[in-house]
Amino acid sequence: MPLHIQTPRFVIREFRPDDLDVYMALYDDEDVILHLPKRSKQENLDIYQNTLNDYAAGKSLGRWGIFTNHDGEYIGTCLLRQFYDQEGKVEIGYLLAKKFWGKGIASEMAHILVCYGFMHTDAKEIVAVTTLGNTGSQKVLLNAGLTRRPNFKRDGLELAYFSIKRPESN
Repeated sequence: MPLHIQTPRFVIREFRPDDLDVYMALYDDEDVILHLPKRSKQENLDIYQNTLNDYAAGKSLGRWGIFTNHDGEYIGTCLLRQFYDQEGKVEIGYLLAKKFWGKGIASEMAHILVCYGFMHTDAKEIVAVTTLGNTGSQKVLLNAGLTRRPNFKRDGLELAYFSIKRPESN
C-alpha cells in the first residue's frame, strides 16, 4: 500500500524517480548530516534506488519524502525500518533540511510515523536512536511521545535510545 499522508503543512509520500536530485542535495549540508553515519555519495544513491525497489515490492516499511503543501518544496526524508534483528521493534528516523528546523515539523512527522507504525505493522514497540549530542532530535522524540531509555550501542557508538510501546487495546 503506497504511503501518502497529508497534514495542513506537509505531505509524506513515496519518492519518485525525479526526486533524486533534491534527495541527494540534502546530504551535501554538513550540518544536516552531522549526526548520521558517514556514507559515500554512491551509498546514498543505492539507498534511494533500494527505496524505489521497496515501493515496487509493496513493502510496508521504508523511506519516504516530506514535501510542503503549498509549493512541493522538499523538506526531508523519514523512515520506518526493522530495528536490527529485534523482533517486534520498528525504528523511526528522519532528516530535515536546515531551513525547516525548529518549526515543529519533525515532531509532527515523528508522531505520524509512530501512529502509522502501530497501524500498519505488528510492532510491539516503536524505537529511535540519536547521537548523544543531538539534543534537537531527542526533543522531537519526546514530543512525539517516546520515552528516553538507557543508552544503546550501535556499531561501537553509544546512542540515546527512545521507545514507545503499542497501546493496549481493551
